[in-house]
Amino acid sequence: MPQEIAELHEHAHHGSHDPRLAPVTLTMAVLAVLVATVSLMGHRIHADELISQTRVTDQWSFYQAKAIRERSYEVFEDQLSVFTVQSPAKAQEIKAKYDKEIERYKSEMKDIQVEATKLEDEIKVLGRQSNRFDLGEVLLEAALVICSITLLTGKRGFWIFGSAAGLAGVLIALSGFLIH
Repeated sequence: MPQEIAELHEHAHHGSHDPRLAPVTLTMAVLAVLVATVSLMGHRIHADELISQTRVTDQWSFYQAKAIRERSYEVFEDQLSVFTVQSPAKAQEIKAKYDKEIERYKSEMKDIQVEATKLEDEIKVLGRQSNRFDLGEVLLEAALVICSITLLTGKRGFWIFGSAAGLAGVLIALSGFLIH
């Protein structure tokens, strides 16, 4: 980024000698700010995506822990039904206790699964948003380079094309906010 700023400064200095190039240097300055802004937004969305992915992993780990606990209670209940016990009444009491626990775990696992699925959907949205910001950033960077060619060649067609590419980059980046 420091090298790009130095190049912009050099181009702006060159553009100050030819008043016809003033709109080009102004466009380049605006594009530079837009590149930085879109880049920052893209980085933030990528960070949110990573945080959400960690939360999904945590939810599925929690789900797995509950499933293991539930299964261990089921195995214990199976053992109660197979082995001879000293006190059938006490065994029934314990079985009823574990039946409640198994039902509680099944209910909790459903809630955990719903939350994990919701977070996975959120990650998909964040992924689509980040793709828009990344593409917008690429177009804005290309637009900045194309506009700078105008300063080297003096041909206005590059400025017009670069401005159009910059506008496309801004619109694509802004479309990222519309994805829900």
